[in-house]
Amino acid sequence: MFNEVCTSEKLIAITFDDGPNPFFTPQVLDIFSEVDGKATFFMIGEQIEKCPELVKKAFELGHEIGNHTYTHPKLSQLSCEDCFGEIERTKILIEELVGHKPVVFRPPYLDFNDETVFVLNQMGYPMIGALNMEAKDWEMPGVDFILEKTRHCVKNGSILIFHDGYGDRSQTVEAVRILVSELTSQGYKLVTVSELLSHSYAE
Repeated sequence: MFNEVCTSEKLIAITFDDGPNPFFTPQVLDIFSEVDGKATFFMIGEQIEKCPELVKKAFELGHEIGNHTYTHPKLSQLSCEDCFGEIERTKILIEELVGHKPVVFRPPYLDFNDETVFVLNQMGYPMIGALNMEAKDWEMPGVDFILEKTRHCVKNGSILIFHDGYGDRSQTVEAVRILVSELTSQGYKLVTVSELLSHSYAE
């Protein structure tokens, strides 16, 4: 699982899970447009079907659409066949909307087992984690808490996780607004996960 990549360049990938959401995703898109930054959205198939135009808009703005399954299950509790189905169904949805298959995947709850890894290897997906899991933005712990726990994880090659779907994400949006401003003023370039992976050193 990739939580970061080794790079000498000031690159960071900010990611969002569980969207698209008709209220919060557009706010996130606006924040990144203001600084000409790019993000990766790990989208759920069920949500994609509700907001197809948002998927297209995010892609047209240069953001990456990642696969986050169709119903957001714990993959370790599924058979290989059902795991494949969850991922494949969302892959098809994304490809139909934007004309490109997703090339990065994040398991819901970051939950996986050997069977999950086998399926992802068969499908050719790298599994994407994140460094700032302690920020727990999905629990709405407060803007300051989200920022404090995330700032500790800021360095060249960091992958950061936030959520733009399921529930009230106003704290996340506010924290991301502040963080994006800080990172860009510190000279970081905000890139997609795929772009970040392409800049990694061979270990």
